Amino acid sequence: MTDVNRNQIRNFGIISHIDAGKTTVSERILFYTGEIHRMGEVHDGMAVMDWMEQEQERGITITATATCCHWNEFTFNLIDTPGHIDFTIEVERSLRALDGAVAIFSAVEGVQPQSESVWRQADRYRVPRICLINKMDRVGADHRQVLISMIEKLHAKPLLLQLPIGSEDSFSGVVDLIDEKALLFSEEDQGRTLQTSEIPQELQDDAKKSRERIIEAAADYDDNILSDFLEGRPISGERLLPALRQGVLNCQIAPVLLGSALRNKGIQPLLDAICSLLPSPLEIPPSEATRLDNQQQLLIETDAKGPLCALAFKVLADEGRKLTYLRLYSGSLKPSDTVFNSRTGKEEKVARLFRMHSHKRERIDHAIAGDIVTATGLKSVLTGDTISKGDLPLQLAGLEYPEPVVSIAVEPKTVDDRDKLPPALEKLQWEDPTFLVKEDPETGQTLLTGMGELHLEVVVQRLQSDFGVATQTGRPQVVFRETLTREATRHEVFEREIEGRQHYADVTLTLTPKPRKSGLEIILPESVLEPWPEEHSSLLRQQIAAACQSGPTAGYPLTDLQITLAAAPYDAGKTTELGISAAISRAISQALRAGRPTLLEPLMSLELTAPADYTGRVMGSLQQKRGQVEGITTKPGQDVIRATVPLLEMFGYMTELRSATKGQGSFTMEFSHFDQAPAEILQKFGLK
Repeated sequence: MTDVNRNQIRNFGIISHIDAGKTTVSERILFYTGEIHRMGEVHDGMAVMDWMEQEQERGITITATATCCHWNEFTFNLIDTPGHIDFTIEVERSLRALDGAVAIFSAVEGVQPQSESVWRQADRYRVPRICLINKMDRVGADHRQVLISMIEKLHAKPLLLQLPIGSEDSFSGVVDLIDEKALLFSEEDQGRTLQTSEIPQELQDDAKKSRERIIEAAADYDDNILSDFLEGRPISGERLLPALRQGVLNCQIAPVLLGSALRNKGIQPLLDAICSLLPSPLEIPPSEATRLDNQQQLLIETDAKGPLCALAFKVLADEGRKLTYLRLYSGSLKPSDTVFNSRTGKEEKVARLFRMHSHKRERIDHAIAGDIVTATGLKSVLTGDTISKGDLPLQLAGLEYPEPVVSIAVEPKTVDDRDKLPPALEKLQWEDPTFLVKEDPETGQTLLTGMGELHLEVVVQRLQSDFGVATQTGRPQVVFRETLTREATRHEVFEREIEGRQHYADVTLTLTPKPRKSGLEIILPESVLEPWPEEHSSLLRQQIAAACQSGPTAGYPLTDLQITLAAAPYDAGKTTELGISAAISRAISQALRAGRPTLLEPLMSLELTAPADYTGRVMGSLQQKRGQVEGITTKPGQDVIRATVPLLEMFGYMTELRSATKGQGSFTMEFSHFDQAPAEILQKFGLK
């Protein structure tokens, strides 16, 4: 692949709230680019990108799906991501590996909770975005209200590039403000034919004002455009696009297009905008990597002749084998190449390389910087690992994982299932860093922990459908956190002979409660660490962090706590690793008991939509669930209620809400933070 070709690669994802139309847009992109010849619909369970059985049954996207297609001379590596909060890790790792994104908003609902979440994720990785306001044919569609909510909720700078022709069910096309023409989409051939014409008379004034706003935005990035604009000279669309592109690449503006994917309107202009406005792999900022043999920081340019540097951003258990999704930032890769895993410190051999088309594979013999491919043969690679060469070992920044907050107990139904369950759970953990498996030390039960009820429900279904393991599950349980209510200090000396060797360590630890949402902070003062060898000083932090994974009350992890190593004298002849581990573990255990431990429960941010007639009843039910209403937004015929509610109270709430609103209410929620558990919970754990 030449440099010219890499200029024409677009690695992008489609992100949005659930049911805004991501998969429908993806399906149209595949159709108009010629990758498929018949469009499947999500509601029929026939969408190409929703290939999992669970996705087809539920009509939602569960796993991020990659595909490759071509538009004019450009090559697209497209990832369709889920919109449900339970599968937010799929969005996180996709955005970590992509160069750009298309954010989709419903013209009726506007910016919804998960829209905000994915936008913040894209902000964190500085991913350039363009936007599509979808469902312009729906009753109540209002693209201008969506623009206002983007400014208010996302603090974005949306820039409208099109005006709608017709509204709601009469929506038939768009006015292209860049090239000053009207685009109409033929309904006779599924929108493949675009008819261009003059801008309708009734839209010309609005089009002129809207185009001036585009020119003003472009003038911030091109002094010649600014000069011509101030002097009243005409400015062509060809000059505007490069300037707007600069604003997009700087993540300073978000161009907005309009369409109705289900009615096959607005997709081709979106494809053109992806080519014109989103970056190629050569235009993204260099990635920062650490050289592991000397800890030197390097900037990794997108260079096929540079050192190999790739991120494993997703791992899939495919027919029992591990399929690893790789984003190559530098260098090249071929089957049979030996590569170095930065996490394990070991070398592995690539067996085969593939380009993905949803769940189908196209075998390839070469991949270079800028490519997104999958590999087999990498047996110990997990999500977030960096792949490089042994003579230049590199490590990229990893991923941030959200907090899993719901657990269920699972048991195999038969003896055969008992043998098959552990390896099946191990493979599912390969795929999903937010899915955790552990054994309850008191009951011996296997506990599955995930992002929510739906997440765990899908896991249990996959155990049966993908791995043939039949299971029984208990009711979902909330995952609490533990913290202290007062400061505690503990001095601990460990000295013991074990298997003929003397082990020793001396530590003093201070545990201090911190405000809610503070997390866990470990402080190792330089004055304390000064006499310690480097390998032992890093062990101190690791052992303190490990001891914080299990609190004294019920074994839940610790949070909102500052742990300070107040003293730790080092004796070169006596101090040992085992002694350090034992002394820290005992000191933290004793300090936790002295610090009056308490439990924190997970609180969820909830956004609930219900007809105005039922608002009072809904708010009453939220108050009964210890919910705190934070605001109500009134829309035509319905109210949107924002609240914070304990997760413990929300199991099965959808059935209750539908009953209270005669089937017309809906809600979405995401984890907010941990806060003090109520007295009845504390009493249950013997804390009252």
